[in-house]
Amino acid sequence: MQTRKMLRNLRKFARDNRWLLRNGAPFFSTKRASMALESPRGPKVQALYDLCRQTFTPPGTTPLSSHSVQKLSSLLDTIGPADVGLSEDALEDDHGHGFFGLNGLDRVPRWAQPITYIDIHECESFTMCIFCFPSSAVIPLHDHPAMTVFSKVLYGSLHVKAYDWVEPARVLNKRGPVRLSKLAVDNVLTAPCPTSVLYPNTGGNLHCFTAITPCAMLDILSPPYREDAGRRCTYYCDYPYFTFANKDEKSDEEENYAWLAETGTPDDLYMRPGKYNGPAIEI
Repeated sequence: MQTRKMLRNLRKFARDNRWLLRNGAPFFSTKRASMALESPRGPKVQALYDLCRQTFTPPGTTPLSSHSVQKLSSLLDTIGPADVGLSEDALEDDHGHGFFGLNGLDRVPRWAQPITYIDIHECESFTMCIFCFPSSAVIPLHDHPAMTVFSKVLYGSLHVKAYDWVEPARVLNKRGPVRLSKLAVDNVLTAPCPTSVLYPNTGGNLHCFTAITPCAMLDILSPPYREDAGRRCTYYCDYPYFTFANKDEKSDEEENYAWLAETGTPDDLYMRPGKYNGPAIEI
């Protein structure tokens, strides 16, 4: 009896909504209707994707306005680990077991624990990704040519040291070229904290990270790294200003400057891919 009543109700719904089923109104599709019932705004990561697509498409046409930067930063400020599928287990440290491992045969040093890279989305306009750091893990000094990067610490504490190039360029040849840069950031970021933004020429476009505690960072990069478009990731070593400066050039501000020398990809950069377990993004 209950089954027959249910069928009658379904048939009545179909008759009353024939116009909807026939016309297939785009804002009332079955998929969107179910999403609307679940949450009027949908997952935050979907909102983030939608805003990135609106903000960064087409890529590189005009500089970002201050309003666009503020709008995207404000949304990123509301995102936490659970919004991108990071479970409580991800917050625990991967301590390792000392220099010689558990049985003395696994000779992996403590600082060689891998950083996990999680790809959320990548297109021609932007990249959305997460870096999960164990304690003491390091991403060495590197650049972001012609790129804007939004970084949000999701949990934990991270030390950031960042530079911008001094303009006009000042280059010396000291066992290879070194270029003068100015310190832009030398801070510890601890969640919850505001989103950081770097630009092509300001805000610390060349930066390095050191994990003080287990931590994770959500990054939005626009446009993405792309070597054939001149956006290759280059790594650097930094040297104190006095290393190559003339003796008569000493200044009270010399601690705010450093010489940067290009290096290859560091051999000890230990990174592994991870799986994105957050809400699916509707593209």
